[in-house]
Amino acid sequence: MFNSMFDNRRQFLKWLSASPLAISPALSAFAAETPAKLPDPMQWAPANLQELIKAPRDAINVFDFEPVARVNVPPAHFGYMASGIDDETTLRANREAFKRIALRPRRLNDVSKVDPSIELLGAKWETPIIVAPTGGNKAFHADGEIAVARACKAKSHLNVLSTSGTTSIENMITARGGPVWYQLYASPVWRVAEAIIKRVEAAGCPVLMITVDRLGGRNQETFLRLRRTDPRDCAVCHVPGVQNQVRRRPNYDGIDMAGVPNLQSANMTWEFIAKVRQISKMKIVLKGILTHEDARMALLNGVDGILVSNHGGRSEDNGMASLDSLPEVVEAVGGKMAILFDGGIRRGSDIIKAMALGANAVCIGRPYLWGLGAFGQPGVERVLELLRTEMVAGMQQVGVRSWQELTPAFVRKG
Repeated sequence: MFNSMFDNRRQFLKWLSASPLAISPALSAFAAETPAKLPDPMQWAPANLQELIKAPRDAINVFDFEPVARVNVPPAHFGYMASGIDDETTLRANREAFKRIALRPRRLNDVSKVDPSIELLGAKWETPIIVAPTGGNKAFHADGEIAVARACKAKSHLNVLSTSGTTSIENMITARGGPVWYQLYASPVWRVAEAIIKRVEAAGCPVLMITVDRLGGRNQETFLRLRRTDPRDCAVCHVPGVQNQVRRRPNYDGIDMAGVPNLQSANMTWEFIAKVRQISKMKIVLKGILTHEDARMALLNGVDGILVSNHGGRSEDNGMASLDSLPEVVEAVGGKMAILFDGGIRRGSDIIKAMALGANAVCIGRPYLWGLGAFGQPGVERVLELLRTEMVAGMQQVGVRSWQELTPAFVRKG
């Protein structure tokens, strides 16, 4: 048995493709998903990652899907999903932050019946687990976002479609059979953002999630190294240029992209948020707020919610975990708007810790992409089922029957 999951994953990568990752610091994107050290001698994690699960029902936790996706998904596509940027300090910090938080369970409460439902921006959901927006899902499975929407329908979860999605908002809502939120990459040109906003509102989106933390280029070293091992000709699908990029993103259909230099939003200011408010009745959530200063500005600008997020460590390598930012944002808001959270959630206990620190809901990204890449819709469903099962059991063990009973008193910072 290997001495750590780091060693397991390194051996797996060597066996799989002799990837440069096996000897590179960029391996952290793959290795950081599980603890660097396991309890000795009781090392219950899989000892041999060459013996992969054969079906979703065989999964014991969400990590079981990751190596299967690594086999099924082309190396460049897997690397794009797994990557942080630069030294991937923020990517690792998102997971490590949960290790510094301990739960303080209360005993002798009747938790025979637990209600994990939430109220969020005028709607009720069975759980606080939201399927986050992730771009280009067809890179991981042919059914892409449609498979994800159908899994969310089957398991009664809210999901959010990315501007970079490979299906249209109209088809997404049809597949989900209910409300879907929309995540906006605004582009630097207002008329492009305006056209998308009007389209998604007409389609029936109740909430617009505006990304404010994706401003420029990035050095995704894990992606770049794995791309070198990909035998396919990437230029067949990925032709440089904005016009070629948007052809693969159906939510740009019909929009004149002439004169648009890129799809980032480096020129976005609070004035942009005011203009969105003027043209749309959708509720607005800002995705990527990490400080109390910006949280207060969001309040002043009439925003309906904040997603405390560092983009999964994919936009900046500032080294600050999303979980470490959550308390100051919650305090600054003072209960006056919805607070969502993402960044490193892999366990039901992670959800409980984030909710105890003040989140009203949580978003997951990479775990459901592992499920999608491994088995398509059934894989996504199983990931959601595992997280929900762990979460409800965790609520019982910590001694709460609903999220209203969970407070910061239930956690201790290590």
